[in-house]
Amino acid sequence: MIPFARRQPAAWERPGGLSHVLDLWRADPKIGAQVVLERELPASAAQHRPFPEGLAPRIQEALLARGLTELYTHQREVFEHCRRGDNVVIATPTASGKSLSYNLPVLQAFTEADHARALYLFPTKALSRDQEVSLRTFLEEAGLSHGAITYDGDTPGDARRSARERSGVLITNPDMLHAGILPHHTSWARFFANLRYVVVDELHTYRGVFGSHLANVLRRLSRIAAFHGGKPQFILASATIGNPEAHAERLIGQKARLVSESGAPTGPRHVVVYNPPVVNAELGLRASTTKTAVRLAAELVIAGVPTLVFGGSRNQVEVMLKYLREKVAAADLDPELVQGYRGGYLPEARRRIEHGLREGLVRAVVATNALELGVDIGSIDAVVSAGYPGSIAGTWQRFGRGGRRQGPSLSVLVPSSSPLDQYLARSPEILFERPAESARVDPDNVEILIQHLKCAAFELPFEEGEAFGDVPEATVGEALDFLAQHQVLQPVESASGRKVYHWSTDAYPANAVSLRTVGWDNFVVIDVEKQKTIAEMDWRSTHTMLHEQAIYQHDGAQYQVERLDYDNHKAFVRFVEPDYYTTAMTHTKVQVLHEESETEMGEMLRVGLGDVNVVEKVVGYKKIKFHSHENVGYGEVQLPEIQMPTSSMWMTISAQSIEAQPHPRPVVMDAIVGLSKALRTVAALGLMTDMADIGVTVVDDDEAEEPVSAGDKRFSPTIFLFDRAAGGVGLAPRLYEERRTLLARAASLIRSCVCEEGCPSCVGPVVGDMVVPARTRSVALALLGTLEPAFE
Repeated sequence: MIPFARRQPAAWERPGGLSHVLDLWRADPKIGAQVVLERELPASAAQHRPFPEGLAPRIQEALLARGLTELYTHQREVFEHCRRGDNVVIATPTASGKSLSYNLPVLQAFTEADHARALYLFPTKALSRDQEVSLRTFLEEAGLSHGAITYDGDTPGDARRSARERSGVLITNPDMLHAGILPHHTSWARFFANLRYVVVDELHTYRGVFGSHLANVLRRLSRIAAFHGGKPQFILASATIGNPEAHAERLIGQKARLVSESGAPTGPRHVVVYNPPVVNAELGLRASTTKTAVRLAAELVIAGVPTLVFGGSRNQVEVMLKYLREKVAAADLDPELVQGYRGGYLPEARRRIEHGLREGLVRAVVATNALELGVDIGSIDAVVSAGYPGSIAGTWQRFGRGGRRQGPSLSVLVPSSSPLDQYLARSPEILFERPAESARVDPDNVEILIQHLKCAAFELPFEEGEAFGDVPEATVGEALDFLAQHQVLQPVESASGRKVYHWSTDAYPANAVSLRTVGWDNFVVIDVEKQKTIAEMDWRSTHTMLHEQAIYQHDGAQYQVERLDYDNHKAFVRFVEPDYYTTAMTHTKVQVLHEESETEMGEMLRVGLGDVNVVEKVVGYKKIKFHSHENVGYGEVQLPEIQMPTSSMWMTISAQSIEAQPHPRPVVMDAIVGLSKALRTVAALGLMTDMADIGVTVVDDDEAEEPVSAGDKRFSPTIFLFDRAAGGVGLAPRLYEERRTLLARAASLIRSCVCEEGCPSCVGPVVGDMVVPARTRSVALALLGTLEPAFE
């Protein structure tokens, strides 16, 4: 990455600007033919209220010095709830001043007690560092000496001592709180005794397994604070989700007051859904989403519009970065005006990009959802999303990154050929008419709860009859007895006659519990020519992106992986200039561990629910040529399997139904794979969840485990729909309950498609790495015909 070459032109120097690009698009009939929705959301005026009574004069002076003579209505409402001792959840749009909403009560507490303390939790280190600078400045302007410091794995030893002893605001992330602070709470006794507020920002990111873990970390936090004499209030801030109040209360185990009416002004926003044109009507294939998004983004960048481009994966981001830089260079502009931003970039590289955006040195950023969070990146006028992110909430979180300075903005969605994206393209009004999806957690998941009870017992012994947050005493008692039976805890009778459970092993439990993944530590990526670490990669992604002979893409450049040192977590790469990139092929199989429920749906279908073990293995890779995106070769991969215990519902199709089809077994299997794709699409829509949260695979007789094919030696394949989170988060049971509706909606999706024999919008032609041939749709419909009595 070379230094940024020059500053982006000011608005009056730009060759066109946003309105110029919109005029060009409206005048182009080819673009107009593919725009399935164009809507302008009007600007809204600010709603103010005076500073609340009791707000400390020094805080008022600091606000006045910033030019703020009043507060937005929601900011004052949050302050008043906090003064009454309530927990509060703030659910207002991006750039509405949520940070000031939670900073004001904290600073007010500092003016009233020099010893008061606050804990701020952010999901990423980037957000922590970003907030530290602004909060420290605010404290100084208010004449408060409490200070603010980020405490994470990068914090040096002397700063850690200062954080424990003197810092008024401790800024950290859930992982550091879990493994680096709570187990050592005796060193933080003064901090916990005086803890007044706990701020949890980016609440919407704490969902699934990560959110379930955080809820238990907060249970441990409250328990330790109470032990030292503290009883903090919680302030939580969220972007758009469907259940902010319920989600907040589930995370903290306490009641919370919802503040959702924003008083912040917004600029006019143009929303455009551009569906790429069909290039193969027989197969239902549309023009590349990646190349279409790049073309639209290039026109914006060349016209001087600060633009943010979102991709769905790291590989897609790097391909779009390469293409966009080429188009910008062809327009005689510096290609370094375009930067990439994704997980895996080293911290210093991400900080440089964030600084370049704020200072106008970068005109466009191509990013994964790492930039969906609230990092302050300055003024972005346009957002282009290459593909539907999987949820309405996620779409508006992306769109919200544009227009953060109240000026006009543009939000463009470019759907892919996938069923979910094309469903949205056919009915784009649902972006405005359907509510945002709910965030779901299951903190009482037995696997997760037991792990945190171990950590809590290590931190403080449990007394018989003690609750754990909002977990009932009886449940806690049963779990403690289970751990005692396995000699993890030692019950000792106290003087009062009650049992006290003490930690009794040598292990340090928090180190064995990962909050975010089921994997291990990150791998580092080393450039063998420069002998320099250029990136890092999480354990799971390493299997698909850093296998030997993979083309690893970084900052628009290509590196070939020469050697993967799996045991020492190192990947050695060399800079190359190929005309292709690689994408991994993964095989998934499922083993049923425990069948919880079973239902016969007529004579042709058996539906089950239970615990499964999902085994994924990267078996090879494809070489994809740049620009044409044609497949130019294959290679093999030798890596260990990835195993994940989770919950699943499954549908076993009877041999009788299969034998009723006048087609050979491979053709029927292709149709069932297509049907599984349709089931996953309607499952995500019905549950209002991200498609990435639901996994799907088809297992035939050769792979199926008992009890799926018990007693049936003929061909009776099984479709598994499982939670893509270790231990599950409750999606599979809901699918099992709605099994009839699920099948009916899948049948409706396939029947209503306008294609002839299967397309990406219904059952094919591509499902994962399996190419589905023609006839798939007709065979799938015939198969559904035999199953129809099961869901009528």
